[in-house]
Amino acid sequence: MSLLTYEEARPWAKAIRDEVTSRRMPPWGAVAGIGDFADDPSLSTPEIDLLVAWVEGGAPEGDPVYLPHRMPAIVGESGKTSLPVHTRELKVATSAYLPSAATLMGIRPGGAGEAWAVLPDSSVRRLIRIEDYRKKWARTYVLRNPESFPAGTQIHAEGAAFTLFLR
Repeated sequence: MSLLTYEEARPWAKAIRDEVTSRRMPPWGAVAGIGDFADDPSLSTPEIDLLVAWVEGGAPEGDPVYLPHRMPAIVGESGKTSLPVHTRELKVATSAYLPSAATLMGIRPGGAGEAWAVLPDSSVRRLIRIEDYRKKWARTYVLRNPESFPAGTQIHAEGAAFTLFLR
């Protein structure tokens, strides 16, 4: 289904509101507050509030002057963040050990679950939690700021296997 025009989107206004307020859309999967990832398409609370107000106000059509064909094209990133070329993969089904220091660049979940690191000093860093995993929306979550881990760090996974991209 296309939602590119007002005529296409208007009949779906309440369904769009419900999907957005439940945070099923836009699809992301990672639980907010665990990990800080680049390219997070999640809507902010003010953005969700604006959409809800539009729906509850009868979903009126906006001023045609703001339609995309009247706006200049925006040139920028493709919306995809990539990992550096020189990364190695570490697959973690339940636990894995880092024999040398490593920097975590990204994480690819294999399903719903959680991954965390236990450092040699016994401190714990939660890496990612996925609650609403859908294979068709599978992605690699690239860290906004890569995290360094010392040798001896243990990586744990529960609920699903995770692939870590390390440098």
